[in-house]
Amino acid sequence: MEAISALLMTFGVAALLASWVLLLIVSWKDDYAWGLCTLLLPPLSYLYSLARLDKAGQALLLAAAGWILIWLA
Repeated sequence: MEAISALLMTFGVAALLASWVLLLIVSWKDDYAWGLCTLLLPPLSYLYSLARLDKAGQALLLAAAGWILIWLA
């Protein structure tokens, strides 16, 4: 059971990292200030994604999938 738990944790963390990078790209294209906030304060960037679901909704779904994988581990 430890191997499956480690695999789920690894995929969850990878999904969170990918969602942050995706959100970084989207926020930097939208506004320079939000790009800097996303780079320096990653938790604040998810508030940006809630406000701009039309542009950053995919990154938010990927982050939710990552948290679910971590929770399952």
